[in-house]
Amino acid sequence: MITHAPGLARSIGLLLGALFLFVLLDSTAKHLAQTYPVPMLVWARYTVHFLLMVVFLAPSMRMRLISTTRPARQIIRAVCLLGTTCFGMAALSRMPLAETTAIVFAAPLIVTLLARPLLGEHIGGMRWIAALIGFVGVLLIARPGSGLVPSGIALALGGAMSYALYQILTRQLSTTENPVAMLFYTALIGTLAMTLLLPWIWGGPMPGLRDALLIASLGIYGGTGHFLLIRAFASAPASVLSPILYVQLIWAMLVGWALFGHFPDEMALIGILTIGAAGVIIAIDSRRAGASSRHKV
Repeated sequence: MITHAPGLARSIGLLLGALFLFVLLDSTAKHLAQTYPVPMLVWARYTVHFLLMVVFLAPSMRMRLISTTRPARQIIRAVCLLGTTCFGMAALSRMPLAETTAIVFAAPLIVTLLARPLLGEHIGGMRWIAALIGFVGVLLIARPGSGLVPSGIALALGGAMSYALYQILTRQLSTTENPVAMLFYTALIGTLAMTLLLPWIWGGPMPGLRDALLIASLGIYGGTGHFLLIRAFASAPASVLSPILYVQLIWAMLVGWALFGHFPDEMALIGILTIGAAGVIIAIDSRRAGASSRHKV
């Protein structure tokens, strides 16, 4: 165990860096969405991400960057992530950062419900209970009187569903596909889809230098964050790293308070912590179940 500690610490560092970049992406998108159309911001997020991969990875990887044995599933997976981005940014334009992030983070709970019919996985009682507890957390956040607009809640739930399908497809593809190629397909499909819509989605004032840099940063945060995420999970077991993903909820609360002056009320805070705790329980129980099945083999 000691010999693996430096590598594990590096992977945790990479993961924490990725999560912080995702919070920066969301907070920047929330700020920009007050002035510019959300679809235009989505286009910038994927286009800059795509260009970064072409410039920095295409020269060395060449055809390996687009090599895949399951192109249809790659495209569907990319569309799911695009949907997550569209729903998420639209929700952020209407709701606080922490609450939106927490609802989208209900995705692992949805994955738990869909894992048996779509992945053929056996789901134990502990994960079922954790999923139900997590959905109680969603209800605490989206309760009547919370001050959250219904359209924002619906968009965040749409983001959670899209993200759940994206995670399921990622599991299905991860056994045969190159992770960097999977990342490239998400950038490629997102760029193509939003570029085709560009004449209809471009709007708002012409960005000045500051806003142009902020818009471009969306793709830098997203592309770099996903790259760090891939490197982290390539060097350490997913079962070890998965619980750490919920650090993003804490950072979303702190950044939302620091930049937008909003901190969740008591009931919303309980809901956010409940979702985080449920997700951690699911991740730990999945790790235990995986270790148990390997021991039986």
